[in-house]
Amino acid sequence: METLQLYVDQRFLSPYAMSAFVVLHEKGLPFACHGVDLDAGDNLLPDYANASLTARVPLLVDGDFRLSESSAIAEYLEARYPAPAYAAVYPQDEQQRARARQVQAWLRSDLMPLREQRNTEVVFLRPVSTPLDEAGQRAAAKLIRVAEACLADGAANLFGEWCIADTDLAVMLLRLVNNGDAVPDRLADYARRQWQRPSVQAWLARQPAQG
Repeated sequence: METLQLYVDQRFLSPYAMSAFVVLHEKGLPFACHGVDLDAGDNLLPDYANASLTARVPLLVDGDFRLSESSAIAEYLEARYPAPAYAAVYPQDEQQRARARQVQAWLRSDLMPLREQRNTEVVFLRPVSTPLDEAGQRAAAKLIRVAEACLADGAANLFGEWCIADTDLAVMLLRLVNNGDAVPDRLADYARRQWQRPSVQAWLARQPAQG
């Protein structure tokens, strides 16, 4: 098997790049990880922008095939390297798999006030002191409502076995948890447990010292 190539932000702060990294790690696929300096605009250089189409991270290179957008990468890898030969990163039940993809799509397209006011530095580096404004509070309340509806009482994961939607949901919840914002205990515990998964810890171990 040719080694896959994954391009991520060089500070390892992108939750979307982390999601693709986690999928590769969970499937046990050999891959090389390359950092892209987003602050310097290296993602906008013609070679990278043309390869990724969207000029964003993550970017997966599989031989002559190039693919960006983390959820597309996850679905591609699940189809190309399926269970049982490789670990599954989506539920095997069709309806649960559709629900997992719904959760992923929603997390990537909604809750903008929360993503702006509790950015990923809150998750990976340090909290902020600014309280959520009214829009941020509404977004936080919606996140909590949806998470509570999706996660059964006492469940360790959304759909029985772990799937990549668990990692993505945990990242969003940790925007609140790590900042000390109010989150129900069972959701905070769920997010912290997800953060201890070896594939997530492998991502965190790649982070350079932040100045």
